[in-house]
Order: sequence, then C-alpha cells, then structure tokens
Amino acid sequence: MEHASFGDQRNATFSLAEEDHTLANALRFTLNQDPRVIFCGYSIPHPSEARVNIRVQTTGEPAREVLKDSCQDLMLMCQHIRGTFDKAVNDFRTTNPPDNHPSQDMDSD
Repeated sequence: MEHASFGDQRNATFSLAEEDHTLANALRFTLNQDPRVIFCGYSIPHPSEARVNIRVQTTGEPAREVLKDSCQDLMLMCQHIRGTFDKAVNDFRTTNPPDNHPSQDMDSD
C-alpha cells in the first residue's frame, strides 16, 4: 500500500504487510545505492505487527518507480548470490565425493 504525498510523487511512504527487518533493511540498502534517492528509511510501527513502512524521497522521479527498480535490483542480487552458492556447492561435491564405504552399524545392548 502506498501513502503518497498529494501532488508530489517524489515523496512516498509504502506500507508492506507481512514483512519485517529482513526485507526492509535489504530494500533500504538497495534504495540508498540509487543516485535518484535523496532519503530512504524504514520503520516498524509496532513489534507485534508484521508490517514495515518504507519512506522514499527522490530527486525527481516518482518514488513508486524508484522502489520498483530497487526491488528488481534486489531480486537480481539474490539470484546472483543463489547461483554463486549453488555453483560452489556443486564444485565442492565434485571435488569431494562422499565416501563409498558401507556404514557400520553398531548394536547397543
């Protein structure tokens, strides 16, 4: 949900339901990397409420578009990290195959 300032699309507060610090801090980071962003911050209205408010102020572009672009950037970063991790796991498994020894069961009386 967007809570925009009337007539000024450069400033807006977005309320994200069912989210917490995990997504909010990552979005804040990507938004602050964007040169179009003057200010970005987030707050959690109440600890028992699963909602995050993200405030975005831009140099001129609509805040909604800048937030959308940052979400895309964050998604690409996550895909890159996942791909790098998966490749590292596969490389490790290739160079370190599991032992082919039958397990030795020990009976405990």
